Amino acid sequence: QVQLVESGGGLVQPGDSLRLSCVASGRTFSNNYVMGWFRQAPGKERVIVAAIRRSDKSTYYGDGVEGRFTILSDNAKNMLYLQMNSLKAEDTAVYYCAARPGIRIELRENDYDYWGQGTQVTVSS
Repeated sequence: QVQLVESGGGLVQPGDSLRLSCVASGRTFSNNYVMGWFRQAPGKERVIVAAIRRSDKSTYYGDGVEGRFTILSDNAKNMLYLQMNSLKAEDTAVYYCAARPGIRIELRENDYDYWGQGTQVTVSS
């Protein structure tokens, strides 16, 4: 079992930056995991924002965030980060940290076994 706890959400203005954090714990958690950030806006599906393979730090970015968002993994601290720059109103959503065992970077919600509780990010002037 793996536990994930996110933090760092909040209300920001367009163009601002924000960093989300996720701490992972659990007896089975190891570098043989893929971690991801998903987001869900009101009335919409949960979609992948970014993912990273802990073993070699390979990354994937979803539509509309590459160049603005950066996913980072501090394996020594079991921390996952999402650095979000140049935020836009359309980035407003609940952001979730997720984890799946293995090395394959998957893009669908159903492919991830463990989830955090979510943190709200609101971008508004």
